[in-house]
Amino acid sequence: MKKLLLLASISFAVAAQSQIKMPAPSPGQTITQDFGLGKIELSYSRPAIKGRAMFKEGSELAPLNNVWRTGANGATTLKFNDEVMINGVKLIAGKYGLLSIPGKTDWTLIVTKDTTVTSPTAYKMENDLLRITVPTMRMKEEMELFTMQFANVKYESCELHLMWGKTAVSLAITTNVRDRIRAQVEKAVTSDKVTANTYSTAANFYYEMDKDFNKALTNISKAVEANPKGFFLFLTKAKIERDLGDKVSAKASAEKCMTLATEAKNDDYVRQAKELIRKL
Repeated sequence: MKKLLLLASISFAVAAQSQIKMPAPSPGQTITQDFGLGKIELSYSRPAIKGRAMFKEGSELAPLNNVWRTGANGATTLKFNDEVMINGVKLIAGKYGLLSIPGKTDWTLIVTKDTTVTSPTAYKMENDLLRITVPTMRMKEEMELFTMQFANVKYESCELHLMWGKTAVSLAITTNVRDRIRAQVEKAVTSDKVTANTYSTAANFYYEMDKDFNKALTNISKAVEANPKGFFLFLTKAKIERDLGDKVSAKASAEKCMTLATEAKNDDYVRQAKELIRKL
């Protein structure tokens, strides 16, 4: 009986030990970034330096002039659900591997159709879709954990920053959505169901993206006509008139915005309108 109890205790201890869960030494991270009319999904694992040598000949971490998985554990991947451009190369929607070759003054960044590469021996150059050489930048503060993040995200461009230790590199990504949006706008404003919001959206497109201020003014004027109580519309109108050089009209529109926003008890738009007038 005692032997049975002992065996049961040992079995329980082994089972309990096998169930112990520890944090990953190189934690995984997935980032989803809205971009253009689509999204970019980045998946990678984040190794820590922990006092080890890196970016040196034969170093334990990311040795110079060797293909690196650009992370740890599994392969690092980028997934696009819309067409993008990197270094002039068009990438259709899909999932790709991201590899790198660290150098002293620059890195080679590789986008490959192989999404499973985790070591230099698994890498095959024939799977490359593009290679780009980017300069290294030195950071003031040391980044202990390998970090990638999207920065400077605009309508048709963004950057992917790779940072570790005091070294950083950047990958520029672009897309072309302007032509597609313009086609949508032109169709919307000529439909049978045009609203103030339709004209406002069109005005914002021409003003913010297309930089066609005259078309922007035409559409925002139709928007305020359709919604004369829309204080936010008058602020947009004032900005467009200001950038067209018509300060008199810009001031009048901003004052109209202030009056309507005050009635609507929207202090934020009152403040923005006052600030616009002050800077005219």
